[in-house]
Amino acid sequence: MKQLLNAIQETVKREGIDLLGFAPKSRFEALPPETNPFSIFPEGKTVILVGKRICRGSLRGVEEGTNFVDYNLFGKDWLEDEFLALACYGLTNTLEDNGWEAVPIFPNPCELAPTGVSVEEGRPAPNVFPDFDFAAVACGLCELGYNGLPLSPEFGSRQRFHMIITDAELPATPLLTKSICDKCMACAKACPMGAISEECEEIEICGKVMTVAKIDYEKCKQCKNGAVKNRFSAAARPDRIAAVCNRTCMVCLEESKRISNLFEKQFRTAPAWVDGNRGDQK
Repeated sequence: MKQLLNAIQETVKREGIDLLGFAPKSRFEALPPETNPFSIFPEGKTVILVGKRICRGSLRGVEEGTNFVDYNLFGKDWLEDEFLALACYGLTNTLEDNGWEAVPIFPNPCELAPTGVSVEEGRPAPNVFPDFDFAAVACGLCELGYNGLPLSPEFGSRQRFHMIITDAELPATPLLTKSICDKCMACAKACPMGAISEECEEIEICGKVMTVAKIDYEKCKQCKNGAVKNRFSAAARPDRIAAVCNRTCMVCLEESKRISNLFEKQFRTAPAWVDGNRGDQK
């Protein structure tokens, strides 16, 4: 096992992986079969989450209201489809080169309904899409913030993940004990759609309890302030990382130094632009 762990660390450096976490099968017992990664690989022992940062600069054009396409490329599509996929593929090969089976998983939206029929009674219908938000917490990399997004101590919400399910039994990453979100609710106050409620709920993952706002994702889908419709399905939640709610969260996390990836100059130098309505305001 030491040889495998050394090989994994070498791959992490070679592939430029920013975040890596391991979670044993037992941490996923609370998930239903439809979103449980071990429905895909029942003999698996460990979930590995592989993360790369969303560079802050990819959000600059959205913050200024002058360029949206390059966030979609460098912060979202290319990051998921190419940069992160290649890193996940490289780590999958490392596991296989050391004799362990490894199943790479793309972050498809887990709220989608099955697109097939069960091959046998008692098995979930395809496609099983694992819950990546759950996995980010279970793998010790993130907590869920008040805005419902996974926040890491390094980057806040500025990361994306791919998953590997393997039959190698790797040492579990401890769950986060540090609190990143201070529940300032700046995200709710910044949302021009009134989609993030001041009403909240407690979400528990692997014994870790987090306070998350009740969010109207149908309103989020109408947001013109940086939210991006899910490219796979209109029924899925939109991407809110570049939205004004989350950009405001990012500003707060940097100013309060609640994350470690900090910069020489502040991100926001003028009031955020707004194109939309808050509730019934016209």
